[in-house]
Amino acid sequence: MTNKAMKIPGPDHPITVEPSGERIVVSLAGRVIADSRQALRLQEASYPAVFYIPRSDVDMGALARSEHATYCPYKGECSYFSLPTAGERGLNAVWSYEAPYPAVAAIKDHLAFYPDRVDTIERSPIG
Repeated sequence: MTNKAMKIPGPDHPITVEPSGERIVVSLAGRVIADSRQALRLQEASYPAVFYIPRSDVDMGALARSEHATYCPYKGECSYFSLPTAGERGLNAVWSYEAPYPAVAAIKDHLAFYPDRVDTIERSPIG
């Protein structure tokens, strides 16, 4: 259990989570690591939007759990995965809130990728 402060999103720090409405494909070294039509788009304050992809749409065999961990007072404890085939660039390239705070509960069982640690994150309309 953590004694860390939990903050609730509000007008001073809004967070929205909604279906992206797009197909998101993440590639590395010519290999598709993730391909999803069920991704969520999380918009937090003025930060760039982040796509959270369901684990069921990610090639989990391409990831290696890392010892790295961080904490967000709005989302909770964050764990990381590396992409071994990317070498040093792939260290802690993927993150997940495995027990997110209630305000962002929808991102449970989803993963997000740092765009500069994979080759591409392609977005295309569904339909």
